Amino acid sequence: MEKQNKIIGGLTLLALMALVAAYFAPIWWVSLTAPNYPPDAFPDGIRIHFHFDGVYNGCKAAGKGTRMANEIIQKDLAHDDERYNPITDTKKDVNKGAEGLDCVHEMNTINHYVGMFPIATGAPVEKPLAKFFFGFFAVMLLAFAMPGKKARLATLTAGFAAVAGWMIVDQYVMGHLESHVQDYMQESGSFFKDMDRIKVWGDNVRQVSNLVIFGLIAVMGVVIAGVARIRPFQLLLALVPALLPVFFVITYAGWLWFFGHNMHPWGAFTVKPFMPTVFGEGKVAQFSTFSYPYWGYGLLLVIFVCMMLALLIRRKQLRDDPSAE
Repeated sequence: MEKQNKIIGGLTLLALMALVAAYFAPIWWVSLTAPNYPPDAFPDGIRIHFHFDGVYNGCKAAGKGTRMANEIIQKDLAHDDERYNPITDTKKDVNKGAEGLDCVHEMNTINHYVGMFPIATGAPVEKPLAKFFFGFFAVMLLAFAMPGKKARLATLTAGFAAVAGWMIVDQYVMGHLESHVQDYMQESGSFFKDMDRIKVWGDNVRQVSNLVIFGLIAVMGVVIAGVARIRPFQLLLALVPALLPVFFVITYAGWLWFFGHNMHPWGAFTVKPFMPTVFGEGKVAQFSTFSYPYWGYGLLLVIFVCMMLALLIRRKQLRDDPSAE
């Protein structure tokens, strides 16, 4: 039993380190390529990286100093009527090199011409609250590693109280929830000019965020009560964090569906609703699309493997020793 507990502790510690690293890591990448984005200036196409807390520029500085790199395909977006049209134009007219290219902005420009929402408007509740869910999972992992029921409950109670307090202070006392809602409305307004509708969207983000925040606190109470009263309930402390790679793919695919099925009339080109590629290569108009897991997703798989092994060992303990806590 003692040897098994040490193995469980080691596996959980490895999973916990992978969990912390995964929060800061790029989990998935997407790239668009087209004839008007030549490889010498765009070696990876127009590439973006998805993290749990947002979408980041994935363009490399390759091509720095070359003529093509200093003639990037993007016009100044200061005026709507001067927006660069990436679908019909073939010439680059920007006075900055590839090292200065913001591919998130460039992809937003491309998406704008087919009537898609700006990328940053996706997952408006999940992204700012992701750090608290990671805190929630971390506490579950620490509690699972504890060999005794009392230590497990003490870890859950203290850990969940810390996460809940951090969340309340961050979102309400420091005003980060409201600032996030305003940023979301501003990003939406950069492409969609119906301010009445944008205000409704902002109110929805605020309301859903409130529900998720207090819902997570309620779930913390359920977990503590479950571990205290139901002996096998402790296995969920390992199972739920282990399923992070599944949660990510489901959320990612869901938001891709939303973007592909909610086109708006601002688009200069009409594209029928479609399901963007979740995994692999696809085609939209003249663009080839690529969507694949990145190294951060490997960290999620490490969590899955470690915690499933630890869960099986703990399950065997519970089955073989009825007195085990």
